[in-house]
Amino acid sequence: MANILVVDDEHGIRDLLWEILNDEGHNVELAENAAQARAFRAKEQPDLVLLDIWMPDTDGITLLKEWAMAGALTMPVIMMSGHATIDTAVEATKIGALSFLEKPITLQKLLKAVEQGLTRNATAKGAPSTSPIRVHQEDRGADVVAVSPVVQVAEQTFSLDKPLREARDEFEKAYFEFHLGKENGSMTRVAEKTGLERTHLYRKLKQLGVDLTRGKKPA
Repeated sequence: MANILVVDDEHGIRDLLWEILNDEGHNVELAENAAQARAFRAKEQPDLVLLDIWMPDTDGITLLKEWAMAGALTMPVIMMSGHATIDTAVEATKIGALSFLEKPITLQKLLKAVEQGLTRNATAKGAPSTSPIRVHQEDRGADVVAVSPVVQVAEQTFSLDKPLREARDEFEKAYFEFHLGKENGSMTRVAEKTGLERTHLYRKLKQLGVDLTRGKKPA
């Protein structure tokens, strides 16, 4: 589990990133402006920072420069913006930012950038990565063939001598429990894997009586 600081003046963005990263098992701290980010950095060093560029009091580039000049830029920083130019992204990289994410941020790009940042941070510290490496199919070679897993569930049987709705519910419950276990309880990953929107997935799991903590690793 990594400690990640999210700095963004948009409440909705902060909540979304908190939900996704918390679901991945990370400890997430939130700051709505540069002042709160400074205060947090003065107390401790996060493993990774997601920093918005355009903020009302002090912009992200200025804060990044402050940290660099003060010798406090000792953690990977990923810049975020929906309006930044290429020149701004290049400037941030020259100052010391690891990478740049353009808003709206896709789930896959966010998780890939966070994974790279945490891997780099762990390497710099000479320790194993705090984030498990997950390889997405689009990141692999074109010659890789996706193979569906053959699932064997001990003592799991499905009776066909039942009304269709009951038989379907039993199968769906087993299906979602399998994916929750496989993805370590990550609702974000299960939603992505099964092709369901998160809110719909939550409702579906509750309807089926699925244990939402299934597969989650203890903190």
